[in-house]
Order: sequence, then structure tokens, then C-alpha cells
Amino acid sequence: MISLRSVSKVYAGDATGNVLAVDSLSIEVERGETLVLLGASGCGKTTTLKMINRLVEPSAGEIHINGRNIADLDPVSLRRSIGYVFQGVGLFPHWSVAANIGAIPALLDWPRARVAARVDELLEMIGLPPAEYRERRPHELSGGQQQRVGVARALAAEAKVLLMDEPFGAVDPITRDGLQQEIDQMRRQLELTIVMVTHDVTEALLLADRVGVMDAGQLLQIGPPAEIFARPASELVARLLEMPRRQTDRLHALAHPDAPQEETDL
Repeated sequence: MISLRSVSKVYAGDATGNVLAVDSLSIEVERGETLVLLGASGCGKTTTLKMINRLVEPSAGEIHINGRNIADLDPVSLRRSIGYVFQGVGLFPHWSVAANIGAIPALLDWPRARVAARVDELLEMIGLPPAEYRERRPHELSGGQQQRVGVARALAAEAKVLLMDEPFGAVDPITRDGLQQEIDQMRRQLELTIVMVTHDVTEALLLADRVGVMDAGQLLQIGPPAEIFARPASELVARLLEMPRRQTDRLHALAHPDAPQEETDL
């Protein structure tokens, strides 16, 4: 579905030289898969995400979607065919919820009736009844509701690829948990292929079919969450997993105060 082949990105730097943001990255994302790129700020994960829809152009390598080199595609048309969810949501503040969700279909010259039907379908899907929320403005919504509208907008043009850049970072933990479950349900219902970036290790382990751990523009390890968690391939990956492992141990101790505590190497 999505293929990154020896992709690199170099940004022009200051007098000290250029900055290598992504270094010869190769990843295959299967149709219907959720791949989460995990790493600290500056590791290259967001640059990688933006290269998939040509918000950032690669310095080297190729990216293919559905077997087509995206360098051969019109970048505007490409972006309109791929859903993109930002951390800051980015809704147009003076537009209604319906207008925000229907923005891309309208640009694609969908008939008004089709746009309206798609808006209502997606509002139902994200748990916001159309009659109640269609004409509201973003400031009349909670943070979680705004994020739901952002997801609906990303999917409005029937995109099958969804890119998500720290999508739940600005909402509270309870709302985040609900959104994560809803995204996973929508992914299955709509047969979406999702690439998401996060620095939240627990979020990556719980949401992903596969996790790709990045550092300094390179892919350190990629695999199913259980494999990454059980068998980190390097000391850096092990350190990244230390916090959720420690939290799991502490929660187990709270739930079973009389059980003997095991020593951990981390």
C-alpha cells in the first residue's frame, strides 16, 4: 500500500552545515495496517509523515502508494486523496462543522447533496448527531469533539490512507482513550491504512499493528508491539520502553499488594 524506499531528507542548515532529518529509511506499510512511528522529538518521524503526502519533498529515495511513485503525481491532488489529522486540529474557526468536514469534497466538485450526505454520515460515525452539531462553530465544541471533527474532515473525501501527527496530544487522558478506540473502530469499518507518529510509548503499543522506533532519522526496530516490548533490539529501544514497563509493574503491585514483587533489569 505505502512503500518508502531508501528515503532521506536533508534540510539546509546554518554555518555549521546541513541537517539530516531522515536517513535512508525503508518501510513497507500493508493495506489496512496501522503503523505507528515512535520516537523523541527531532527523530524524523513527522518529516517522514509529511513526505508521504509531499508536504515535504524527499532529498533522495522513492515513496510509492498503491504502486505509483508519488513524485509522478500532482501534489495537490495527492494531498486531497490522503487524510491528514494534525495535533492542533486546524479547523477553520468561522466555518460551521459541516463546512469544515465538507471542505475537500467541495473542492473536488462533489454535488452538494453528496457532500451533505457524507458530512452527516461521518458525524454519525464519530458520535456527533448531525442535527445537533452540523451548524456549530469550532469554539462551541470541546477539545475532544474538535478532534473528532478533524478526523471526519480527513476522511470526508473517502480517503483510504490516513496520516496522523500526534493526534491525541492536546486532549485529556479519558478523551484520548475514547478517541483511540474510535479511530481503531473506524479503521476496521472503513478499511483504512494508517500511519501515525507519536512520542507516547503506551499509545504506540496499544494502537499499532506494528511499531517503528526511530532515532536520529533512522529506523532502529520495527515489528508488532508485543515483539518490540518483549525483545527490544537495542539499548535505546529498551530505555524508551522503560516507563510503560515500570508503570505496568506499579499498577500490578497496586492491584495485587500481597503478591511478591519481581525484580526488573530496567
